[in-house]
Amino acid sequence: MIDENKNSAISFLTLASSAKISEAYSKFVGNGFKHHNPFFEGTAKALQAGMEENARQNPNKVFEVKRVIAAGDLVVVHSHVRQKPGDLSAAVVHIFRFENGKIVELWDLGQPIPAESINKNGMF
Repeated sequence: MIDENKNSAISFLTLASSAKISEAYSKFVGNGFKHHNPFFEGTAKALQAGMEENARQNPNKVFEVKRVIAAGDLVVVHSHVRQKPGDLSAAVVHIFRFENGKIVELWDLGQPIPAESINKNGMF
């Protein structure tokens, strides 16, 4: 089940980042879904609407998975998200909680990537 959840989390994010938000929600989001993004109400409908607006504003978004970690009912995806090709954009972490193979809870955290950093290890 852990591998299935990992694949579902990646598929959800891949679909959502390629403007297939309705498909992502219909395939992977379960009943009672809630999220913790502070910029939207905690409902699936509110977050979905925000994702759809972002897709309209950024039709060429680039999403690249860097690592995936899973334990129990949780999956963590660390990724590089560029709103437009060539942008530095952000390092993003999504934390998913699954029930019966569906996403029922989501946390997301993002950190802008600076043009210059004193840390030579980079963000990824």
